[in-house]
Amino acid sequence: MSVQAPPAPTVLAKTPSRWERANKATLAMLGVTVALFVGFGIGADNFLSFDNMSNLATQVAITLIVAVAMTFVITTGQIDLSVGSTVAFVAVGTAEMLKAGWDSSLVIVAALAAGLFWGAVNGWLAAYQKIPPFIVTLATMSVIRGLAQLWTKGFSVPIDRRLYVAKIGEAKFLGFSALAWIALATVLVGGILLARTRFGNYVNGIGSQEESVRRAGVNTARIKMVTLMLAGLAAGVAGLLTAARLGSGSANSGQGFELTVIAAVVLGGTDLFGGRGTMIGSIIGAVITGVIANGLTLLGVSPFLTPIVTGLVLLAAIWLNLRGRTLSELGAKLLGRT
Repeated sequence: MSVQAPPAPTVLAKTPSRWERANKATLAMLGVTVALFVGFGIGADNFLSFDNMSNLATQVAITLIVAVAMTFVITTGQIDLSVGSTVAFVAVGTAEMLKAGWDSSLVIVAALAAGLFWGAVNGWLAAYQKIPPFIVTLATMSVIRGLAQLWTKGFSVPIDRRLYVAKIGEAKFLGFSALAWIALATVLVGGILLARTRFGNYVNGIGSQEESVRRAGVNTARIKMVTLMLAGLAAGVAGLLTAARLGSGSANSGQGFELTVIAAVVLGGTDLFGGRGTMIGSIIGAVITGVIANGLTLLGVSPFLTPIVTGLVLLAAIWLNLRGRTLSELGAKLLGRT
């Protein structure tokens, strides 16, 4: 009589803890944000005032709008260095079209179309012509700003403050500028797209395992092109709002803006090499860059110190990005001991 062996015990997959699922870089930068608010709040009497918070929201808004789109770009493993030049081109175009007598509604449509066009150029060259996005956008960064400078001969083009576009830059609701509310709406839409849609899943998948996503039948080239088009569109919005806020269009607008945006996205915990994007993190990163500039100004510190401090914080964020897995394993071990 044969004896049956007892059934093998069923091994249940362990559900990852909240600590294991959390983005460690984002949590670290959230702590940095709190520390900055506390530090500047103590050092500058009016830092935490409502008026300054409203001003800070306006300062952060334009960076945040483009950072939302840049989150998609970087999550796919790409980069866009041309957003600052696109901001300048659209700001100049907005001012020139208004000066020529165009209706404000047509100017808004044309400005957004211009941003979308440059994003499509970047996307087509990078995704379909297989030119590295870094090279493509480095080249278009020069071309786009050069066209803006050629258009204006280097002069700033004023905008009549009575026009509707100009009034957007001055409008307020509940104490906050229209720019801040537009940025909030952009964040909500971007967050839903990244976390709740098939497109967002594809974006994350392409950044981590592009070949697997492609073999599953997804047109990865099209997804990558769309993300760069989103960056161009967001830069178009930023250029329009920059012109509205400043009351003029200048080819010198957005100098170094691309670095600020990339810093905001990476500071927040989006993986610089793709595969992991966080919209909440991009908000945190944009706030950090804005708080540093705002707080140092209120303290009377030289404005030349701002990029130094921002750069040091960015280096710390990249360090955390590269060591996120180590931090996760350490946290799991610590939790396992308790």
